[in-house]
Amino acid sequence: MYYVTEGHAQIIFPDKVQDLRPRHMYIIPAFTPHSYVCQERFSHYYIHVYNEADHDILEDWELPTEIKVGKDKLALISKLQDLCPKMGLAQTDPLVYDNSPTIVQNILKNKQRELYARVESRGIIYQLLAGFLQSAHPKQYIQDKRIRDVLAYIRSHLSEKPDIDKLAEVSCLSKDHLIRIFKNEMNTTPLVYINRKKMEKAQLQLLTETFSIKEIAYHLGFDNQAYFNRIFKKTTGLTPSAYKRHAHDQP
Repeated sequence: MYYVTEGHAQIIFPDKVQDLRPRHMYIIPAFTPHSYVCQERFSHYYIHVYNEADHDILEDWELPTEIKVGKDKLALISKLQDLCPKMGLAQTDPLVYDNSPTIVQNILKNKQRELYARVESRGIIYQLLAGFLQSAHPKQYIQDKRIRDVLAYIRSHLSEKPDIDKLAEVSCLSKDHLIRIFKNEMNTTPLVYINRKKMEKAQLQLLTETFSIKEIAYHLGFDNQAYFNRIFKKTTGLTPSAYKRHAHDQP
């Protein structure tokens, strides 16, 4: 999330260009490719929200990228900054602060903070997110409740091997009927969707954890690391080792 205080810049998304304006907040969903353009003085607060849960509630909502906010939000952000000592941006270049090593360092610092500070910080984050949720609407692509139940099951069982029989049981459908309805709702098969969610979690763990690639594969239900590597490369374009090396070699 960004809160812009002065100046002008842009975020380049695959499908649009978003102007960044003062007294507005912006949100970039997880795993959204983007880049930056800034050709003048620009000042903003930058908040990275790290979610360790298997499911992100924001995934079920279409959020506005931009919202206009008042001074109350700035007061909340200032309070959040006070609650997070030594976690401010040391550099103004996104290449320096928006990368894996910085994220890992701040995750560690966050876990070392006192409980009251972490609880109050979480409350402030929820208040800031509420501004985006106020103008959000549920994603409409999942109309069939049986498929919503299947998705909820998948998200909470990413550490297990894909089991179409179990998904059919959850949905009260035959396997063939489940696959047909799932593909109609999600434009992909259950197995492809499961592997995509597993790979998203794998990317996060490669960036933020010290597990070996073999351990990450095992934690995500892969007995065969070669198969895990193949699915990861198909999803991201890089092998797990190349992905981790590329992330940690950034400035």
